[in-house]
Amino acid sequence: MRAWVNGQLLDDPEAPAIPVSDHGFTVGDGVFEAIKVVDNVPFALTRHLDRLAVSAKGLGLPVPDETRVRDGVAAVLDGQSFGLGRIRITYTAGIAPLGSGRGSKSPTLVVVVTEAQPQPATAKAVVVPWPRNENGATAGLKTTSYAENVVALAHAKEHDAAEAIFLNTAGNVCEGTGTNVFCVFGDEVATPPLTAGCLAGVTRGLVVEWCDVAERDITSAEFARADEVFLTSTTRDVQSVHTVGDRVLPLATPVTDRIAAVWREREPLDVDP
Repeated sequence: MRAWVNGQLLDDPEAPAIPVSDHGFTVGDGVFEAIKVVDNVPFALTRHLDRLAVSAKGLGLPVPDETRVRDGVAAVLDGQSFGLGRIRITYTAGIAPLGSGRGSKSPTLVVVVTEAQPQPATAKAVVVPWPRNENGATAGLKTTSYAENVVALAHAKEHDAAEAIFLNTAGNVCEGTGTNVFCVFGDEVATPPLTAGCLAGVTRGLVVEWCDVAERDITSAEFARADEVFLTSTTRDVQSVHTVGDRVLPLATPVTDRIAAVWREREPLDVDP
């Protein structure tokens, strides 16, 4: 692991690096991005930085200086040799009083890189009983307030699943804890629209651009009879789902396989699509 904090590389990335009064630490007042690194090069960095800016603006934080963020990314990768890695950019409101109100200090910017492991080709998922609020103040923002995801993923692991899927308050499919959800109905590939409350995933966006995908609401009843289900994320790329709760899906996933093949073909052609 290598870490860069507010312009400085740390000698020991596990040593204390931010004040205990940082608002990102005390109340989760921050945003972040996770970026795949392939052969020491970050993939789709510009799209991730654009989303970081959107999340910061949505949370009421000053938009981070893109040049400075890129400097941090370059610093943690310099001299390294990651075949497959993961960058985490965290941007918080900085030092503040011990409460919900913000202070007047400068934001905190942290960039960390670490090795990553390939994900399995397929996964089991469960639908959790807690809905996402698609009308909430932070809906669609990638904030550091991930306690809801932690609880949901722990619930999934209790059921031997690798991902938890949320419905929204309307009873439609929303997203996973760190993934976007796609369903196949015959020849149609569908994924929830951003108005359903899901994050505008970078991998999701590229799959929508590269393939024939309908962005529409998917009811829980529809989801229960989907022919195929797959997930997308920075760390999973395109990953089929073999089981949802107690329902075992067909082993043959021709549409998912086709989309995964498109991803494998297109991804290496442009590191910053």
